Amino acid sequence: MLRHLMLAALLALPSLAHAGQPLPITDGVSAVKHPAWSKKATIYEVNIRQYTPEGTFRAFEKHLPRLRRMGVDVLWIMPVNPIAKKERKGSLGSYYAVSDYLAVNPEYGTMADFKHLVDAAHRQGFKVILDWVANHTGWNHVWTKEHPDWYKRNSAGELEGYHYTDLSDHHEEVWADVIGLDYSKQSVRDGMIDAMKFWVEQANIDGFRCDVAWTLPVAFWDQARRELDAVKPVFMLAEADTPEMQVHAFDMTYDWKLYHLLIDVAKGKADARDLAKLYTAPARRYPAGAMRMTFTSNHDENSWNGTDKELYGDGADAMAVLAATLPGMPLVYSGQEDGLNKRLKFFDKDPIVWGKFPRAAFYASLLALKHAHPALTSEHVPGNLEIIETGNPKVFAFRRTTGADRVRVEVNVSGAAQSYMVGGKARSLAPWRWTISVK
Repeated sequence: MLRHLMLAALLALPSLAHAGQPLPITDGVSAVKHPAWSKKATIYEVNIRQYTPEGTFRAFEKHLPRLRRMGVDVLWIMPVNPIAKKERKGSLGSYYAVSDYLAVNPEYGTMADFKHLVDAAHRQGFKVILDWVANHTGWNHVWTKEHPDWYKRNSAGELEGYHYTDLSDHHEEVWADVIGLDYSKQSVRDGMIDAMKFWVEQANIDGFRCDVAWTLPVAFWDQARRELDAVKPVFMLAEADTPEMQVHAFDMTYDWKLYHLLIDVAKGKADARDLAKLYTAPARRYPAGAMRMTFTSNHDENSWNGTDKELYGDGADAMAVLAATLPGMPLVYSGQEDGLNKRLKFFDKDPIVWGKFPRAAFYASLLALKHAHPALTSEHVPGNLEIIETGNPKVFAFRRTTGADRVRVEVNVSGAAQSYMVGGKARSLAPWRWTISVK
């Protein structure tokens, strides 16, 4: 949505009591049957509006070959539905204020153009997931006329902007450009699932990224997954970080805690001890096999919180290395491969100005590493991750192991040169540099 607003609390500095031991990071087993391709996949978020001057499906389609060469497997396409005009913000409105679940935003093209994009992506080896807004609609969504009883009402029986409680500090917000759906009604759940099925059946997409998924009943998502899988096995990403989402409904949730911790590390507010604690003493335990999406940016973070330079300074690449090699599926956001240096406007046209893709080779090397090594599986597997003691809180080191495949990562998480020890051998790293060893 506009901001996910689920800010992780600053982690207290821990000891490395568990250093050198495999980490018990999961409890139970997920019942979700992940598509086989997802275990070593990488994901890329596509902002159609801002991707090209045209802002169309056909214009974006021209970028598919270079993204495939970069190592992208999954295209997460931001919402493609028409945007409501009533209470619209800015000149173009929020992508997440939908006016018709069964139609395409004419700014982007036609339904035929979208199907052409999906078909082209499939031919080139991509999977395509569509950003889906199930929690709320725009004020003049077709359902307000067809099913006015499907919406939440205030005490006077009137529609009103969606009231939201920020889970980080429990303050109330109102998203004035959208109105909430009433999921206490089975008819709403069934209608939403039918709309989701439409895109799987008609456009042959491979799944969904579900906006503010944590605001809706888990039972709804469980039902949705069952019914969607009956049409075609799908991949489901929740904008959420609660473990119960990953028992029956979702393949993957957001790793917000890692994201916020990477920012703190880059700003010198945290170090290797905090990173270790995230895995040795996790606040939440996820079922074995659950996937987390790891990232340093996305549409929310870029537009509302800052560019990579603003968030990470000179440590941007080092933080991207951690996001790509720690447990989870790494995300790249539109423009990161070109060193995107501006916050893209959310409600108005503000196209990315593409240059010579100076970071594309860097991302390609990380994504290739992910593809080549089973140890870097997207799944959380007990015993796969081992923190390595370095004797220096400014150097974070870990090993990931699957069978005979092993990947060791050592990262200087500071802006100064650091000396440290690994395996009884003295080592050193320049500021914000890293070393990756495989065997």
